[in-house]
Amino acid sequence: MIVLASASPRRRDLLTSAGLRFTVAVSDVDESLAPGIDAVSGARALAERKARAVAEVHPGNSRAWIVAADTIVALPTPEATRLLGKPEGPGEARAMLEGLSGSTHEVVTGVCVLAPGSRTCRVDSETTRVTMRPIAPAEVEAYVASGEWRDKAGGYAIQENADAFVTSLEGGGFDNVVGLPVALTLELLRACGEPQAQLLARPGGGPP
Repeated sequence: MIVLASASPRRRDLLTSAGLRFTVAVSDVDESLAPGIDAVSGARALAERKARAVAEVHPGNSRAWIVAADTIVALPTPEATRLLGKPEGPGEARAMLEGLSGSTHEVVTGVCVLAPGSRTCRVDSETTRVTMRPIAPAEVEAYVASGEWRDKAGGYAIQENADAFVTSLEGGGFDNVVGLPVALTLELLRACGEPQAQLLARPGGGPP
């Protein structure tokens, strides 16, 4: 049995599309990061924090493989790289989108899989370089007014209308920018011995 430690409908859709059967269990965690931490370390740490929180809050899932993920947008600036999580309101969403306009930034998703029993932990991440064209002020305002930025790292959803702002992706995949690198997740599940993922690895068994 797989438990997805996320309330994100996008992650649920990606796992479903991969051919996995799972349940959802969410536990609120503190998503603050230590000052100066980089995006890769931060995304991996938060993914593991979420997975372990679900394991503690839902001890009935002791036979389950727990999957958790966290996405961070890393925006280079002349001063330092800014790590962007989910905007808290329209003003912050507007500021994020204005900062991302015309930029090449990185979207990092950390993935953690906890195996049942011993709770062996496997953590990894994928990074996608995203280039956006300059976004006109009127486009920024329209996007903020749409509310599509809510609960999205960096304040935008590439799988929805924000794809109109993106000109190229390099490195990691589109699914990583959406919020869950599927191939990496399956790889971690297989490494932990999850039967469904092992089956999908066979020829004709389903998506890789």
